[in-house]
Amino acid sequence: MFKANNPALSSWIAVSSDSDFPIQNIPFGVFKTAEKSPRVATIIGDTIIDLAELAKAGYFSDLEVDTAVFNQSSINDFMALGKKAARAVRDRISDLFEKNNTELAGKTQVLANVLHNKKEVELLLPVQVGDYTDFYSSREHATNVGTMFRDPDNALLPNWLHLPVGYHGRASSIVVSGTEIHRPKGQQRPDDSLPPVCGPCRLLDFELEMAFIIGQPTKMGQSISTAEADDYIFGLALFNDWSARDIQKWEYIPLGPFLAKSFASTLSPWIVTLDALEPFRTKGYEQDPEVLPYLQYEGQKNYDIKLEVAIQPEAGEAKVVCNSNFKHLYWTMTQQLAHHTINGCNVKVGDMCASGTISGPTPDSYGSMLEISWRGTKPVDMPDGTQRRFINDGDTVVMKGFGEVNGVRIGFGECTGKVLPAL
Repeated sequence: MFKANNPALSSWIAVSSDSDFPIQNIPFGVFKTAEKSPRVATIIGDTIIDLAELAKAGYFSDLEVDTAVFNQSSINDFMALGKKAARAVRDRISDLFEKNNTELAGKTQVLANVLHNKKEVELLLPVQVGDYTDFYSSREHATNVGTMFRDPDNALLPNWLHLPVGYHGRASSIVVSGTEIHRPKGQQRPDDSLPPVCGPCRLLDFELEMAFIIGQPTKMGQSISTAEADDYIFGLALFNDWSARDIQKWEYIPLGPFLAKSFASTLSPWIVTLDALEPFRTKGYEQDPEVLPYLQYEGQKNYDIKLEVAIQPEAGEAKVVCNSNFKHLYWTMTQQLAHHTINGCNVKVGDMCASGTISGPTPDSYGSMLEISWRGTKPVDMPDGTQRRFINDGDTVVMKGFGEVNGVRIGFGECTGKVLPAL
């Protein structure tokens, strides 16, 4: 067990029992204020901890860490220092804010520079994303979609059980939680007997996903094995890969998603380290047929993280429409990364890979409105008397996720996005 994960630890910073950010979490993100330029931070409870100010005050001086990385507008340079450095920083933060440590507690002037209430800061996109790959790794989701659009007896395409299907997505339109999204426009063909039309998407959807961030680079020609993958994955975040279903249906053959996905994707603001998620490891699916040797792995490579999606209308009460779990992935992150690099494709610090929609085995765990409403044939009743088949203008989609074991809850905060009308 990593030192900072000790479930017996508690902080002198107030932390509510339902907080995603106890002292055992210590995720990393970026914030700014009216007075402070963007810099790297962590969070305990509702308190943002300015790591640049903590370094400036000398609290990391005993570590072999270049503290200039904390004065950056992304965590890329920090991740690039490697996991040994990140663990040292995380352990040091854990020590400083542990309830019996007096090094920092009570030092009013220092704390005035270091600590901020989360309501008083603006959280920024934590990672400068270079390349973004989206996978399609939930068997339940792939089966549901295949059943809807093809023959239910052949819902999965022939390659699906042999490799993690993925595609290269658009990094420029990845935005931080809280960013408003305009409904996309594009070509659709609502009536197969008529020519296509162009206009605002009518079937706007969310996709419940999680994303992992690459913390170490490789060279072209190099492959990452399933045994090595954890060394390259720095941490995880919640991810809403918005999808325009009507645009997607018309455009995706033969090259796959394009305008239906590239208009926006939303990332939660805190990157939770793999180290912090260690207690939530769980076994993966039994894979049949047996996968090729480069995709085989040992140990527990899935994670038991509860996931929730709610729709919040512009006026009125929110409705939880999905309760899923990250463990509902047929293809694990380690397999995704091993497959991604088997051809020698190089990865860079800050590259991001998303899981694809995470659907469970029951309708209440489906990870998209496409499935929840079954192509719009089963509308969802909202508390205000309206219905949802897909996402309306004015709706805010709210995703949450956390794991809990031994009385310790490690979460990701919220991943939210409000839909505005098309421009």
